[in-house]
Amino acid sequence: MTNSADISILTILFYAAAALMVGATALAVTRRNMVHAVVYLVVSFFGTAMLFYLLGAPFLAALEIIVYAGAIMVLFLFLIMMIRLQKPPGMFFPRRQLLPAAVIGAGFILLSAVLLATDKAGWKPLAAAQATPKAFGAYLFKTHWLAVEIASLLLLVALVGAYVLGQRIRRQPTGEEEDAS
Repeated sequence: MTNSADISILTILFYAAAALMVGATALAVTRRNMVHAVVYLVVSFFGTAMLFYLLGAPFLAALEIIVYAGAIMVLFLFLIMMIRLQKPPGMFFPRRQLLPAAVIGAGFILLSAVLLATDKAGWKPLAAAQATPKAFGAYLFKTHWLAVEIASLLLLVALVGAYVLGQRIRRQPTGEEEDAS
């Protein structure tokens, strides 16, 4: 246990950023309006970036903001607005999925509590691992270049697929247009 004197402003900022991140993610998952969900997800990514920064990884914090909160969320907004998703009537998901989701969530929380309570080594602070952006980039592109290329290819395929789906939806006539002619 820590004494109250051990709590610093950085600890308070860490827990505040973590609460912001968890709350924004919960709001993103529960929103019916997809644009609102993306905005809450951007807030969650900013919270994640703050956690990275507080943990001594400013490069990862910058990458989180540039790549996720910037590029990928703009891509999501572009796709949502291009496809023009309609809100389904009724609940966001079927009622029959409530019980399995609650059981799985409770099981996950219980398993996490058991693992944290029994693993005494998990309470030790981790040693800080620091690397310059140049060293990190060299490591990433020398040892994991194929994974980086596959991820970029998958993003491109997803973008093209969403564009094709958006074009198909736009070309399909609705019942109102058929009645008018």
